[in-house]
Amino acid sequence: MLTNNTESPQIIHLQEVISTNTSLRERVGRRELPEGSVVWADGQTAGRGQMGNSWESEWGKNLTFSTVLYPDVLPANKQFLISQITALSVQESLLQYSDDITVKWPNDIYWQDKKICGMLIENDIAGRGIYCSIIGVGINLNQELFTGNAPNPVSLKQITGQEYDREAILDQFLSRFYHYYLLLLQEEEAEIRRLYARALYRKEGFHPYEDASGRFEAMIASVEPTGHLLLQLRDGSTRKYAFKEVSFLF
Repeated sequence: MLTNNTESPQIIHLQEVISTNTSLRERVGRRELPEGSVVWADGQTAGRGQMGNSWESEWGKNLTFSTVLYPDVLPANKQFLISQITALSVQESLLQYSDDITVKWPNDIYWQDKKICGMLIENDIAGRGIYCSIIGVGINLNQELFTGNAPNPVSLKQITGQEYDREAILDQFLSRFYHYYLLLLQEEEAEIRRLYARALYRKEGFHPYEDASGRFEAMIASVEPTGHLLLQLRDGSTRKYAFKEVSFLF
């Protein structure tokens, strides 16, 4: 149980959906599912990523799921905390199987310089708070060949050579996710942000980036509570970015 709701979360397994976010949202709309409920599917006909991107996932090979929260005590200007606890929950789950798992700002999960997980978080705002958050996650587990146009995908099986039980890894994620959500509700924001900063991809040293003005080298100075990324250039100046305003170059 996550809050004062006496109902336990429902775990709904489906063979095929348009997208798990869409399927979960339809169920929330018809009747409010208990907080923490999950829809996970063997396949998606139109899996969605951030900013309208598609998500490639071979049928039955990977872990694609969505979960719902009702964080009405969380001000809308702190919604990035939901992204942070989701990213940490995935990162810590995958670290059980491989090293070099990090969080690429804002919430992609990377193994070295390759993307192993993406997510799509849709927050519904009411007044100054969030009344519903639909959190979609796609983790590449057992896929061995990627044929889409994503530049750098990787799966856990490609990394380790082992096959993984999707439901077992979902259970591991949910255990961590519920833990972090309770920390959020207990206003342990500083601890969440500390752990997120520690987990960041490229958290040390100068690396290449590109924005509307061109290419440059910088180091991560911090991630603000709003989710904005602060980069420090070699001359000591800083630049502030919202999502999609800067690209990581490899």
